[in-house]
Amino acid sequence: MRYANDPQRGFTLIELMVTVAIVAILAAVAYPQYTKYVQRGYRSEGIAQLNDAVARMERYYAQTNSYDVGADLSKLGLTAGSATGKYSLTVSSGATTYTFSSAPQGSQQSDTCGTLTINQAGNRTPDPSTTTCWK
Repeated sequence: MRYANDPQRGFTLIELMVTVAIVAILAAVAYPQYTKYVQRGYRSEGIAQLNDAVARMERYYAQTNSYDVGADLSKLGLTAGSATGKYSLTVSSGATTYTFSSAPQGSQQSDTCGTLTINQAGNRTPDPSTTTCWK
């Protein structure tokens, strides 16, 4: 039995709708930032893959006095895919030059940095002086 001066329990519909609206606004702001954070984490894997490839290529050059592996990554003991499959490594090389490219795959393709490249002179694209892609 309920008496007139008993306090009501629960939430009103307005209170519930305000709470839902606040949560929706926070989610709309937080999710894109989280996505960028995850992409930056996977990008570090692509950068590490490139750094490893450069070190192996320099070791190959020290042994053979040539960078010429063609497009065959297996000569360097490398595979095309990264550990998570978010980046794919390719190489083009000649006797005195090489260029490694690490292209984003799958969900990582929406990353604004796109394909990361580095050559024998250490030149990187996108340009690290104008972007934060290599950090």
